[in-house]
Amino acid sequence: MHKISLVVITYNEEKNILRCLDSVHGLVDEIVIVDSFSTDKTKELCLSRVDKFIENPFEGHIQQKNFALKQASYDFILSLDADEAVDNVLYEEIKALKQNKTAEAYVLNRLTNYCGKWIKHGNWYPDKKVRLINRQIGEWGGLNPHDKIVLQNNIKPIELKGHLLHYTFYTFEEHLKQIKRFTDISSKAAFEKGKKGSLYKIILNPLAKFLGAFVMRLGFLDGYTGFRIAWYSAYATYLKYSKLRKLQQQY
Repeated sequence: MHKISLVVITYNEEKNILRCLDSVHGLVDEIVIVDSFSTDKTKELCLSRVDKFIENPFEGHIQQKNFALKQASYDFILSLDADEAVDNVLYEEIKALKQNKTAEAYVLNRLTNYCGKWIKHGNWYPDKKVRLINRQIGEWGGLNPHDKIVLQNNIKPIELKGHLLHYTFYTFEEHLKQIKRFTDISSKAAFEKGKKGSLYKIILNPLAKFLGAFVMRLGFLDGYTGFRIAWYSAYATYLKYSKLRKLQQQY
């Protein structure tokens, strides 16, 4: 039998973490939480349910998740965010893999709940994420805060059935607050990589983002919520390149 370690990074996730942990009860063989010194009840809620609770300073999503990978006892890793949960179909498929592992990396299909509504169109669905891997053949990469697992040697992951349920924002205000915070991080990361925030990108990229999500990817089928998501995605793109251009002008 292949043993699985669940790895989750947290910071003030008291409203989400138990749902995440309950969804994999009886499925994983170890639960590892790496926490960035939460100030709410996250630690208290986790201590009775996890095998390892490690506090580590947060230096970035990619850095923290790679640190967390190294804390697991087993190489076969299920990496979840605290606001995610495994549905019943995905649970059973991962359970079967413990008896007969067919690959070293697997793609999970993420379905997002936004302000109480499941989003089934636009850029948010299908949202395929590599989250179940042998840590010997992959690690976290990408550009903060938009991390992703990068596999070695062009390894092709296998897609699993079922859904990774993503309980994202509970209010529109939460979404806007995250956009402002994440664009601070992403613009700085892009600047450090030498990327440019031209007027062309500030004007046209947000428009392309909106039309792609709302029209080309059928976001309009999610109604007003689909419009709001597409609009906020465009706004986030605008902020990212505006902040990047401002950084260029400062240095």
